Amino acid sequence: MGFLNLGGWEWVILLVIVLIIFGGSRLPGLFKALGQGVKEFRDASKDENPDAKMEAEKPAASAEEPRSSDKPTA
Repeated sequence: MGFLNLGGWEWVILLVIVLIIFGGSRLPGLFKALGQGVKEFRDASKDENPDAKMEAEKPAASAEEPRSSDKPTA
C-alpha cells in the first residue's frame, strides 16, 4: 500500500528504467546530487529546532513593549 512497498522485481524494473532514461554515465552525478539534497534537508530540519524555540520566546518579550496603537496621538 505504501509508496516504497516494492518487491525485488519491481526494484529491478525501476532500476532498468532509470538506466535507460539517464544512462550509465550520468547516474553517479544524479545520485550524488540526490544525496547532497537529502543531506541539506536533514541539516535544515535540525537547524529549525533552535529557531522554533527562539520564535516561541519572542512573543513573550514583545508583549511587554507598548504597541504603536497604545500610544496617544497628538
